[in-house]
Amino acid sequence: MKQLIWKILNIKKWKFLIINLISIFLIIQILSSITTAKKSQSNYTIEPNITYHTVNKNHLKLNLYQNKKSGLHAILIVIHGGGWIKGSKDDGDEPFFAPYFDWGFSVVNIDYRLASTALAPAAVEDSICALRWVTRNAAKYKFDPKKIVLTGFSAGGHLALTAGTIPNVTKFDRLCPGNELLKVATIINWSGITDVNDLLIGSHQKYFALQWFGNQITSRKLELAKSISPINFVRHGLPPILTIHGEKDTFVPYSQATRFHQLLDNAGVINQLYTVRGAEHGGYSKVQKREIYTVIKMFLKRQGVI
Repeated sequence: MKQLIWKILNIKKWKFLIINLISIFLIIQILSSITTAKKSQSNYTIEPNITYHTVNKNHLKLNLYQNKKSGLHAILIVIHGGGWIKGSKDDGDEPFFAPYFDWGFSVVNIDYRLASTALAPAAVEDSICALRWVTRNAAKYKFDPKKIVLTGFSAGGHLALTAGTIPNVTKFDRLCPGNELLKVATIINWSGITDVNDLLIGSHQKYFALQWFGNQITSRKLELAKSISPINFVRHGLPPILTIHGEKDTFVPYSQATRFHQLLDNAGVINQLYTVRGAEHGGYSKVQKREIYTVIKMFLKRQGVI
C-alpha cells in the first residue's frame, strides 16, 4: 500500500513539474514577443489614417511609419494585395515591411478603392495618387525624394509595378494631377500580376480579375487591361525591379514573372527575379523569408538606396 501511495505521489510530482515547465516556457514566449514588438516600435512613430486623396466622398487613407533616425529617410510605399477585390492597409502587414526600419526607411502603407467601390482602373489611379502624395510631401516628412521604393504582394505588386513604370501617367492621374516628376528608385514586386489580360481570358482566367473589371464590354475590358499591364510598359530607362515569385504559383502564374523579366533583360533594365523554390502564392517558411529579405537588402544596396 505504501509503495502504491509513493508511486502516485511521484506521478503527481512529475505532472506538476511538467505543467510548471510548460507554463514557464509559455510565459517566456509571451515576454519575448512583447519585447520584440517594443524593439520594433522603438524605430519609428506611427501617424495613422492620413487622407492622401478624396474621390467621390471616399477618403483614401494611409498609415505613416516615421523612422526616428535623423536626416532624410528612404521611403517605402506599401500596397496591399487581395486581387483588387479585398484587403486593407490594416490587415497586419507590418511584418511584411518591418525589416525596412532597420535599413533606415520610413514607410507609407496605403488603402485604395476595391472593386466593390470602383472597378478598374480605380486602384491604379489611387496608387499613382499615393505616389504623388509622397512626392509632394517629401520635405514635410523628411522623405528622400531620390529614394522612393514601391512594393506590394500579388495585386499590390501589380499596382506597385504599374505606378512605378506606366509610360503615360497623365492618363491615370486625372484625380490628382500635378507637375511633380513621379520617379521611383526601385520596385520590389512580390508575386505581382504583370499581364492582366492573361487573367481575363484563356486557361489562366481568374475570378478576381473578372470581378475587378465587372460588366464592362469585352473589347473595352481587354483594351483597358492591356493599358494597365506592366508587361506592356517595358522599355529602357525603367527603375531597377526585383521580383520574388514562387515557382509553383498558379494563382498568379510564375510564367508571368519569367516573361516579364526576359523582356526587362532585353531592354537593358536592371532587374532580378528571385525564384522561391517549391513555393506557391506566398506562404513562405521562416527560412525562405530570411533569404528573401537578404536578397532585398542586397538589391537595395546595389542600387544605392541603403
